[in-house]
Amino acid sequence: MASQHPALAILVREPDGFTVWSGPPYPPGSNPPQKLPKTACSATTFSSDGSRLLVTVASASATVYDCSSLSVIRSFDLPGLTAAALSPTGSYLQTFQKSSSPQVKNVTVWHVDTATALYQHYQKNLSKATWPMVQFSADESVACRMQTNEMQFFDTKDFTKGIVHRIRMPGIAAMQLASAPGSHVAGFVPEAKGVPASIQIFSCDKDAQNQVVARRSFFRCSTVQFHWNKGSTGLLIVSQADVDKTNQSYYGETKLHYLTTDRAFEGAVPLKKEGPVHDVRWSSSGSEFAVVYGFMPAKATIFNKKCNPLHELGEGPYNTIRWNPKGRFVVIAGFGNLPGDMAFWDYSEKKLVGKTKAEWSVISEWSPDGRHFMTATTAPRLQIDNGIKIFDHNGSLQFKKMFENKLYQADWKPEAPERFDDIADLTTSLSSIKIEDTKKQGQGSKSAQTSSKAPVTIAAKPAGAYRPPQSKHTAALQDKLFGGLAPTGPEMSKTALRNKKRREKQKEKKAGEGSSADDS
Repeated sequence: MASQHPALAILVREPDGFTVWSGPPYPPGSNPPQKLPKTACSATTFSSDGSRLLVTVASASATVYDCSSLSVIRSFDLPGLTAAALSPTGSYLQTFQKSSSPQVKNVTVWHVDTATALYQHYQKNLSKATWPMVQFSADESVACRMQTNEMQFFDTKDFTKGIVHRIRMPGIAAMQLASAPGSHVAGFVPEAKGVPASIQIFSCDKDAQNQVVARRSFFRCSTVQFHWNKGSTGLLIVSQADVDKTNQSYYGETKLHYLTTDRAFEGAVPLKKEGPVHDVRWSSSGSEFAVVYGFMPAKATIFNKKCNPLHELGEGPYNTIRWNPKGRFVVIAGFGNLPGDMAFWDYSEKKLVGKTKAEWSVISEWSPDGRHFMTATTAPRLQIDNGIKIFDHNGSLQFKKMFENKLYQADWKPEAPERFDDIADLTTSLSSIKIEDTKKQGQGSKSAQTSSKAPVTIAAKPAGAYRPPQSKHTAALQDKLFGGLAPTGPEMSKTALRNKKRREKQKEKKAGEGSSADDS
């Protein structure tokens, strides 16, 4: 059955180009196999579904690869190319080129397979709020863009029709289309002249447009981050003010708001600690979200989609949270300017399963199968000690590779989590192996034969996996990890124990004989 699962892959980009590794597990001491020779590029990105790969060379070209064969589907010569983006399934390519005048249309939507320019227009500036210019739903059935005072929609079956309908929203500065499904769109209007900032959600249904589905207004906000859930029923908004008027934070002020499309909730998320919102993530089901928030030590809480707290993950030097794609495991971590502490939680069991560290990490993400967690130290954020670490689902270090030159990028190739078995199958097989190995301790060559037949996933774990020095409850942690089966010290077999007692009796007998000779 394992052969039916998609093969994991990792894209690695260095100064002299990119390559694609076969995914873990890796045999101890070996380098990951390369699936593609190193290829020169300026930037690379996968389509959301992992079917295609976009490779760009600045001011020159954009090339789209088929990820299953890593062969070129189409290459576009684009002088002055500044930015490029693939649609979720890779059907469409958007490009931004430098333009000398508004008469020269510099933004193009291409159909990848035919290399046809479907739509073009002029755009003066490039910014995070306006790129990619066209936003697509996950199935590419809905496409829209933001323009002055309105959101505009295309017919994805025929881009040549241009704008087919629009939603008026005076003062709009940012928008986010819900992806799965593309049923709703949210727009943001900044605070101005004493009027509060506002978030408004609209239906993408043409007949129901221009009617606000949900709304939230607030002061002290200059920018926002949108987080739609799977199902497009809930929207989390992190509002950011450049200045914290309470003078508690040099980095400004952040708040977390929550809106539902059925209007069951419209308000601020009830956080129990003051301070910034460091990170927020929806689970893969779209039914829960996790937040790391508050002044250090930060607090981590999981809420349900009704915004009620479900579980506390404790406090610590954390600013990052990552759900695994199956929704079972959660990592909370402290990256960036924090020491790199990581805590691995089994959310289904509501228990901590491991702690470790990954110092200087810049990026971090679970593998699509939910069994591996990768961190990477990359340039330009950090210019030295660039490298990749891959951990097991409980925090055990599986693989580490340092780069002499800079490392710019390390990304898992996306895959649908449903295509993989649940992690429970893995943990069951692991526990059975641990039980068998423990029972065979001290049985000579049989235990050696057992270990040689163990799966690569077990062999790939270094014997000296990291144990944080501040961990005072190692025995308790071992008990949680291995169900109390891990021995706390070297165990003796019954034969060895009998031999030991026999030796002790012989020593006592010799000592007695020696003392009687001295007395005589």
